[in-house]
Amino acid sequence: MKYDVIVIGAGSAGCVLATRLSEDPKRSVLLLEAGPDYPDLEHTPDAIKNGYDLLPAQSPGTPHNWSLVGTAYPQQEDPIPVPRGKVIGGSSAINGQIFLRGVPEDYDTWAAEGNDEWGYIKVLPYFRKLETDMDIRDDFHGSDGPITVRRHKQGGWNPTQAAFYQACLASRFPEDLDMNNPDSFGVGPFPMNNRDGIRVRTALAYLNPPRHRLNLTVRGDVLAWRILFDGKRATGVEVESGGERFIVEADKIILSAGAIASPHLLMLSGVGPREQLRDLGIPVVHDLQGVGQNLRDHPLVAVRMRIKESVPVSADSPMMQIALRYTAEGSSTRNDVQIMATSYSIPVGVDPSGRDSFSLICMLELANGSGELRLTSSDPHVQPHLDYRFLVDPWDRRRLREAVRLCIRLLEQDSYKDIVDERLTPADHDLDSEESLDDWLMRNVSTTHHISGTCKMGPESDSLAVVDQHCRVHGLEGLQVVDASVMPNIVRANTNATTIMIAERVADWVR
Repeated sequence: MKYDVIVIGAGSAGCVLATRLSEDPKRSVLLLEAGPDYPDLEHTPDAIKNGYDLLPAQSPGTPHNWSLVGTAYPQQEDPIPVPRGKVIGGSSAINGQIFLRGVPEDYDTWAAEGNDEWGYIKVLPYFRKLETDMDIRDDFHGSDGPITVRRHKQGGWNPTQAAFYQACLASRFPEDLDMNNPDSFGVGPFPMNNRDGIRVRTALAYLNPPRHRLNLTVRGDVLAWRILFDGKRATGVEVESGGERFIVEADKIILSAGAIASPHLLMLSGVGPREQLRDLGIPVVHDLQGVGQNLRDHPLVAVRMRIKESVPVSADSPMMQIALRYTAEGSSTRNDVQIMATSYSIPVGVDPSGRDSFSLICMLELANGSGELRLTSSDPHVQPHLDYRFLVDPWDRRRLREAVRLCIRLLEQDSYKDIVDERLTPADHDLDSEESLDDWLMRNVSTTHHISGTCKMGPESDSLAVVDQHCRVHGLEGLQVVDASVMPNIVRANTNATTIMIAERVADWVR
C-alpha cells in the first residue's frame, strides 16, 4: 500500500503530526516508531505512566530508553548518558515533564536569521493551541488544547523545593508565578505536563484519542533503515520489523525521529556531508554539509548535598517543582541561566553513606558553544558519535561558574538550616579559584537532554541550514524534517513544548 504521508518517529513531534494530518479523512497517514506501542493508559507500563519517579524510565538499560552515550567535553574521560525515548511518545514518555516555553527573543532571533514565519507573535497561537493551562487563563495561555499544564501549589512543595524558593526570595530574586509569561523572570513553580502523577505524553494526549480513524495507521517496533529516493524526490522508507526488511512508499515523507535519529537517518540515506558518507561507503544522494552540525544543548552541573535524616524523601513525590531563571552578570541575553531544585538526586538517588541527597542543578540556557553529530557506521543499529563540546567557550564557563557560586550562597540562607547536612560536591578545594572551579566544571558537565539544532532551519544562503523555514529539506523534494533538530538555536527553556509547537505549526502548512 502507498500512503499519502509517512511520519518516521512517534515522539513529541511525530504524534502531533500524525494526529493533525489524519484529521483530513482523505489523507492516509502511516506513523512508524522503533519502540513499542501502548494504545491505552491501562496497558502502559508504570515507568512511562507515572511521571514523578524518573529513574525507571531514564536509567541506562531500561526498556524504553535508547541508552545512548556522548562526549560532553573533549578532555572528559567517561562518556555521559544520553537518554532518549524508545516508545510511542518518544522522549515525551520518559522526560521530566517540564512544559516551559522559550522567551520571546528566542523565536524572534530565529526570524531574524531568515525564518520570518517563526517570530514570537506567529508562534504564540500554536503554544496556546497545544495546551490546556489549568491554572492561568489569559491571552498567553491555552484553555482547550491536548496537553494539560499545571503547577504544584505551595502547600504541596517538598521540603527541599520550599527551602530553595525561600532562599531565592531572601537573595532578592522576584517571585515568578507564571514562567510561560513573556516577561518571566525569577523563582517560581514549573509549568508541568503532569496531572496527578500521570505523565501527559504526546501519545496519550494527541495520538490515542483518534486511533479509530481508518486513515491513520500506527506501527510500533519498526526501525527505519533509510529513506529511498528517485533522483532528488523521496519516495519511501526501507524498514525492519520482526527480523524482516521491507519497503513502504508515500507521496510525502516527514522525518520526526528527534535531534539524534533524524540527522542519523538522513546520513544513512545518503543525505549529509559528502566526506562522511563516502568514508563509510554510503552512496551520496545529496551533499548537505549542515546535517549533524550545530548540535545544541544546555550544559549542566549539579551542586549536590546530603539531606538531614529528619527530612522526608519519597520517590513517589515530584522530583522537580521549583526553578530560578535569571540573567548572568554582564550578559545581553535575558534568562540565560536556570537553577533547578531537586527533591532527590539522579542518577545516584542515594549517596554512599545511605542518606538521601538532593541537588541544585545549574543549566546554561543559551550556550555560545555548539557540537557535532557524526556518523560512525552504515549500520542503523550503531549510534552516531555525539560530541557536545560543552564549555569550550570561555563565556560559557564564566556563566556556569557564577551559577555554581550562587548555589553556594543560596545554601547559606536560613531556609536550608534544617535541610542540609553537608555539601557533597563541589568540595571546598574545588571552589578555591576560577581555575579549580573550571576544572571541576569540565570533569562534571553533562547534558540536560535537550539536544537540538542538528538539522538547522534557515535559508539556502546559510551553509549549515538543512531545511527551509517550512521544514523542507534543501535540494530535495517530498521530504521534511519536523522535530527539535530544526531549531536554529536552542531555546532558553526545556525543549518539549517548543517541539510540539513546531509540529503544530508545520501541520497547518502541510494541511
